[in-house]
Amino acid sequence: MWKTTKKSTLPQLLRLTDPGVREQLEALPASQVLIGHGTDAQPVRIDLDNESPHILVCSASGGGTSTVLRTLTAQLLHHGGQVLVLDTKRISQPWARTLPTVTYRRDIADIHDALLGLRGELKRRIDHADEHGDAEDLPRLMVVFESAGHTMRQLARHWDKVRQAGDPKTSPAVDAYEELLFAGREIRIHFLVGAQNYSAALGREQFFTVLLGRVTTRTWSQAAPQVATVPKTSTHPGRFHTVQSSTAHPTQVLLMRETEAAAWAAATNTEAGWCRTGRTETCPVRTTRSPSSWTTPGSPGTAQQRNTAP
Repeated sequence: MWKTTKKSTLPQLLRLTDPGVREQLEALPASQVLIGHGTDAQPVRIDLDNESPHILVCSASGGGTSTVLRTLTAQLLHHGGQVLVLDTKRISQPWARTLPTVTYRRDIADIHDALLGLRGELKRRIDHADEHGDAEDLPRLMVVFESAGHTMRQLARHWDKVRQAGDPKTSPAVDAYEELLFAGREIRIHFLVGAQNYSAALGREQFFTVLLGRVTTRTWSQAAPQVATVPKTSTHPGRFHTVQSSTAHPTQVLLMRETEAAAWAAATNTEAGWCRTGRTETCPVRTTRSPSSWTTPGSPGTAQQRNTAP
């Protein structure tokens, strides 16, 4: 029987400065992130390695989607990860722009190229895992995909404009997104996807964890169809439901302000497992590649190779 957890006490606000929150974050393994607190102050956590390699966050405009993505991104940067931000709104994550391990892409042509570059990185990581047995000594890569549904439609229109005779009809960037979602867990590439509502192009089947804030009943039924009884939506700031498997957990998400997120990300606690074999050559992204190099397009059909304006 599908179910939702019973109503109980949730904190009115959860901040980084609240007693015990920093200690909770520091105690988490590098693969886990703290979403927030649930009923009776129980921590709501997600393990990217063992539970949910990708996370989908949906809420109406002004409902806190970018705030949730900011908090999750800062935690992963704190553990030494690298981040690619895809943001056609251009202003969603300004705190991260100057961080050395963050690459920011705003224009649709650049986002197209970045996704193709990521597909090349996927292949390199698969080859690395084939040679060395796994990819655990490679740094974690996070793709923060803002306004993803809208951007996917823009990518399709962009490809319609630039594709040439003989090119496939489907955008290769859209294909790359789908391929990366499917294969990301084993090679440590994770998507944190934000959207105002759900669309099939986002790929619900690849998201074991979905965070739903101020959304419609239709979005609930599409993004979390396994939850038969849709919980009442709250307009309280920071109030979400964390959907995992068949359960929707009421959650007050952790709030990190922009300055706090930047400081937390900069105080890097290098992730255990990098280069633990002692072989420098087993860490190509970490030791020989800049954070933006894995988004450099290397496949036919990119906007840069076609000399189109960004």
